[in-house]
Amino acid sequence: MVWLQTNVLVAIFLIYCRIGACLMIVPGFGSARIAAQIRLFIALAISLALAPLLLKQVMQIIPDVSPASLLLLIASELLIGATIGFIGRAFLAALQTLGTFAAMSMSFSPMAGTPIEGGEPVPALVNLMTMTAVVLIFISGLHWQMISGLIDSYQVVPPAMSFAVQDSLIQATDALKEAFILALRISSPFIIYAVVVNLALGLANKLTPQIPIYFIAMPFVIAGGLFLVMFVFSEMIGIFIDQFSQVINR
Repeated sequence: MVWLQTNVLVAIFLIYCRIGACLMIVPGFGSARIAAQIRLFIALAISLALAPLLLKQVMQIIPDVSPASLLLLIASELLIGATIGFIGRAFLAALQTLGTFAAMSMSFSPMAGTPIEGGEPVPALVNLMTMTAVVLIFISGLHWQMISGLIDSYQVVPPAMSFAVQDSLIQATDALKEAFILALRISSPFIIYAVVVNLALGLANKLTPQIPIYFIAMPFVIAGGLFLVMFVFSEMIGIFIDQFSQVINR
């Protein structure tokens, strides 16, 4: 009956707050294609599975917490979990931005479809990239590293009634910076392709103004972009998974 004690139940709920807030945002678990009820049950199952490892540390502060302070502690745990999840979400958002730019560079962006991550229609290339990245996250075992990172977060950021806003903003800013640099690295072939193609079409249009160059060249631009995707797609996703693995292992 130890599990039915009030302090134990409160500690498990605090663990659930941090883990649940993270899993509702982090890539894969936080996909909009997964029903919210399923995500809540997954978070509850993981919280109960990790409770024996984390109860001792969480219960150290519970006897000294008043009912009013408990609300602050719950809010703090929710914000900590959301910050951890946001770091992973920033990299997937960078991949979506990269896919959107790649589709624009090859004139493929008007063909929007149902998104894998998010709620707004996105080009088919973005769906292909995000779906491949999410599948590789689970195939390569990075989702277990996310859960391991949640366990280690109790050593780095122990439960407390005060949320370290400045440290969290620094971490979020660093994550956005790394995600932007990663997206720039991966999208560099499409940047070069867009510059070269538009420059060539512009020169051709100036030399032969009587011919609608942009209208005629549209199928060739799309075909060239798809060939470029065929050659660099595996490298792009590999670089993304490697960088994402380094971030969640910190």
